Amino acid sequence: MPAAGDRTARHTGTVAPPEPAVRESAGESANAGEAAPAAGDRPTTALPGSPWQRRLLVAGLVLAALNLRPAITSLGALLEEVRDGLGMSGTVAGMLTSMPALCFAIFGLTAPRLARKWGQEAVVCAGLVAIGLGVLVRPFAGGTVGFLLASALALAGIAVSNILLPVIVKRRFPDRVGPMTGVYTMALALGTSIAAASTVPLTDALGGDWRTGLVLWTVVAAVAVLPWIVIARSSRAARPAEPGDSADADGSTPPAGSAGSGGSVEPAREAASVPAARDQSATQDQSAAQGQPVARGRSSAADDADAGPRATPGRRITRSPTAWALAVFFGLQATGAYITMGWMPQMFRDAGVSASTAGVLLAVTMALGVPLSFVLPRLAARLPHQGGLVVALGACGLVGYAGLWSAPAGGAWAWAVLLGLSNCAFPLALTMIGMRARSSSGVVRLSAFAQSTGYLISIPGPLLVGALYQHTDGWDLPIALMGGLLVLQIGAGVLAGRDRIVENEL
Repeated sequence: MPAAGDRTARHTGTVAPPEPAVRESAGESANAGEAAPAAGDRPTTALPGSPWQRRLLVAGLVLAALNLRPAITSLGALLEEVRDGLGMSGTVAGMLTSMPALCFAIFGLTAPRLARKWGQEAVVCAGLVAIGLGVLVRPFAGGTVGFLLASALALAGIAVSNILLPVIVKRRFPDRVGPMTGVYTMALALGTSIAAASTVPLTDALGGDWRTGLVLWTVVAAVAVLPWIVIARSSRAARPAEPGDSADADGSTPPAGSAGSGGSVEPAREAASVPAARDQSATQDQSAAQGQPVARGRSSAADDADAGPRATPGRRITRSPTAWALAVFFGLQATGAYITMGWMPQMFRDAGVSASTAGVLLAVTMALGVPLSFVLPRLAARLPHQGGLVVALGACGLVGYAGLWSAPAGGAWAWAVLLGLSNCAFPLALTMIGMRARSSSGVVRLSAFAQSTGYLISIPGPLLVGALYQHTDGWDLPIALMGGLLVLQIGAGVLAGRDRIVENEL
């Protein structure tokens, strides 16, 4: 059974794609991974390669993951200096902090098509080049517009890499999906925290120019590109064109509304890794003990038999109240995460906390997601209703916001920890997506809808916070807005956590 790390990740979006359901009835194989794929699922095979090529790929995965968040969190640590240097208003700064969600939604759509044409490894390599160029150019782009465009270039590279790295792991390491997913998600969290904590001290050590502090992360991207050049070339040589390669190139599922052909954004690959159909009589207890989300209801062959004829195009999932609750819950938790990454250091700095300490506080908030992302899915899988966990995490966030409003500097470390706990609604959302659909293809379809819709919902939040901050010259109204959104998040999460199956609502 895959460990919990196979299914969860930080906001970034990196969890392996769906594994075939284990079936033990109706004459199907009982061996993991040998069951016939659900509708739209394709078998996964490892590419040939020597031991040194596999070691090089592991190094490449780690280096790529290290680059998936510094472009965002390094900017949050120096946002005040960037605003002053470019004459950027609070509203425009809010637009800047909303860009990750927007770019992940838009550019994520291009990843499957690019992968079908050029290959997954080549697209990841190009994505790392885009990250490096964007980070290199934006401090010297000559104004706010240039800074925004260069940031969009870097975020586009992050978006396509977010989608394709889990698919590469699934295809190249089919027998080690769990450990390899853990390796690159840990590297992603490490890159997030290191950039938040070290950007300000490095900037000060190199003369105090914010441009130097931001451009430093180009070096990390440039180092990551080197192994991917070799990986892309060896992959193209080892995998000549074969029938079905064009369909398999992105690891996608059916075109209409599913995670594969542009119908999904980055997260459609994330939560889809949670196996959603298990033989309840034989494996439900074992799955729960290992943190495997288990779809409730009828089991095994009967479920899959229903899932096939009842499967509907992605557009029809809008008929499901549970799917909408999941979409709203995902969108509001993503809103809180991007507000935290973009604005929390500025809140602490305005309260008198030093810039370097504010960056470390953000790093603490982001780092808390690493251990809890392994614990929460295990706990959620044992519960018939996940609403209690939603309320507990939301309560942590409300207390943290109250602390930021009343004593931001006095209890800064406590508020950072509480907000870090609240941000762990992300792996909980992924787990619930896996538990609310009957089949693995249903999980993909639900994930595509809930998370793409959720990312669109998350776009206005950081922008509104920036506008309120500019017009009130303080944090009272922005924090009140954040608290109000969190209350709505709790309500949507309680509804999404009910013991329901989306296919039954269509």
